[in-house]
Amino acid sequence: MKPLSLLIEILIILGVTIKTLEAEKRTERQKERNVTTQVSVNQTQQLLSHILERRKLSKVISKRENLLDKKKNLHKIRIKGIQNKDLLKRSKNHLKTHEKKNFTDEGDQLFNMGTKILQQSKSQKQKAEAYLLFAKAADMGNLKAMEKMADALLFGNFGTQNITAAIQLYESLAKEGSYKAQNALGFLSSYGIGMEYDQAKALIYYTFGSAGGSMMSQMILGYRYLSGINVLQNCEVALNHYKKVADYIADKLEKSEGIPVEKVRLTERPENLSSNSEILDWDIYQYYKFLAERGDVQIQVSLGQLHLIGRKGLDQDYYKALYYFLKAAKAGSANAMALIGKMYLEGNAAAPQNNATAFKYFSMAANKGNAIGLHGLGLLYFYGKGVAVSGQPLAIYYLAEMYATGTGVLRSCRTAVELYKGVCELGHWAEKFLTAYFAYKDGDIDSSLIQYALLAEMGYEVAQSNSAFILESKKAKILEKEKMYPMALLLWNRAAIQGNAFARVKIGDYHYYGYGTKKDYQTAATHYGIAADKYHSAQAMFNLAYMYEHGLGIAKDIHLARRLYDMAAQTSPDAHIPVFFALMKLETVHMLRDILLFNFTMRWKWMKLDNILGPYWDLFMIGLIVAVLIFLLRNRR
Repeated sequence: MKPLSLLIEILIILGVTIKTLEAEKRTERQKERNVTTQVSVNQTQQLLSHILERRKLSKVISKRENLLDKKKNLHKIRIKGIQNKDLLKRSKNHLKTHEKKNFTDEGDQLFNMGTKILQQSKSQKQKAEAYLLFAKAADMGNLKAMEKMADALLFGNFGTQNITAAIQLYESLAKEGSYKAQNALGFLSSYGIGMEYDQAKALIYYTFGSAGGSMMSQMILGYRYLSGINVLQNCEVALNHYKKVADYIADKLEKSEGIPVEKVRLTERPENLSSNSEILDWDIYQYYKFLAERGDVQIQVSLGQLHLIGRKGLDQDYYKALYYFLKAAKAGSANAMALIGKMYLEGNAAAPQNNATAFKYFSMAANKGNAIGLHGLGLLYFYGKGVAVSGQPLAIYYLAEMYATGTGVLRSCRTAVELYKGVCELGHWAEKFLTAYFAYKDGDIDSSLIQYALLAEMGYEVAQSNSAFILESKKAKILEKEKMYPMALLLWNRAAIQGNAFARVKIGDYHYYGYGTKKDYQTAATHYGIAADKYHSAQAMFNLAYMYEHGLGIAKDIHLARRLYDMAAQTSPDAHIPVFFALMKLETVHMLRDILLFNFTMRWKWMKLDNILGPYWDLFMIGLIVAVLIFLLRNRR
């Protein structure tokens, strides 16, 4: 039996199963996917063990054939002489070469056909047909097809994810010099997924992969040397690695091959926002409306955002969203201007798609330095929507060249590396952001995690935070439970170093609660402080205020706690309600402590409370405060 023949049989059966699915279009997509592409783990394991044994056996057979050929040739030399021997040898070699060439050509054709089908595929059926061709090509010794099959097993591309089987294929391919296999084994070693966690071994794999021509390995090494991850930090070495990848990307960009891919943050998806589950009380909503009509710009923007996406129990209403955004924009809010531009760029019932109007509002916001406005303008220029196309990525590449060589500017290795890194992140591998996100939406958590984790290893900050988010949910099965928090903390830390404010707050949370590390209030306060001071994070301000209120890891300071609570409320409208309750609790507790610890007879004598309320006025006040708190809590529930 030839290599991968068992996999062919499995996929042929799979092809028959696919045909039956055409009559079941009304079934759920997930069921269709499972039926279409189901391959059992036991069968795959048997297949891989068969492949490895078959490869070993073929090497032994080839050695024996070589010995027999030598003996036959010696025998022919004795009988027919040297001339006849040379003639026979030449003809035999010619036949072998011709046969091998035909076999190789057929494998290449099958691989190319599979690649073409995969690029044009719009359904699971077409994808399965493509992998059927890859399997046949791999059976004919096509290494690229074998790499495709290994990737499919690793990422779950055709419905089944079997990391153990993928590793066995990668190890076999690595022995034959496959740089893609070297890169994959390095990645798996660095996370300890299916293999022993070994950073030294991962570095060796990446080094061999980059030497063989792997752009991914080059990028990973560039990020490691830039950040000092398990190697000594060295900007010049990082520059060398990133430049090789950037040269490759720039060549693609000059040929107009490749466009940016949207990188969705899982932490910002509405279904993952913890505040999304909270329902905005009707009386509070009316109060917000009152403030908005009175001209509170921040409340106007907040109400517009709530109506735009339908959060906190409010229905999605584009007309109300546009109404509030227009009021805030008229008052000079850059955020409102940018969000209006976004509405017109995407198009909806209240704001029909209009590139010119989107450009107008994005420009107004960008002129005020607004990040959303600048991003919107970048999209318009890049895609040429209503404006001439911009060559920004190539411009960044040439600017990096200038800083790398010191041409026209003062040479700066760090600046050059950062610019090269931005260009490198436009590579075709960024397409995994889409497949990873769709896998996450479909509930295939393991497939999503493995793809995000690979991108995180390459230095993508969004992928680092997404991987950490999935790991801390503990829904993945490809990593042991006890390893998830420590690995998530590592990834949150890498994302925080690259400027992610949410990740910085997360690091504080992990040290505060002792997730993946020991409890350390002082370290938690340090990270909250960085997030509050550098990124103006309302959550960090609230957390830091609580720690100052209770003296956790830092000296107790009630006045500073009050100030931080107020700053949190001013920074984010979502913080108004929790800050209100936190301040009420703080003031009540503070007052009760004063009553219990001090004699207020002289301090409150001027109020003549004894004359007004009698000798037991203090008990009356305590009872009143408790009654108010009970009333508020019951209403809140």
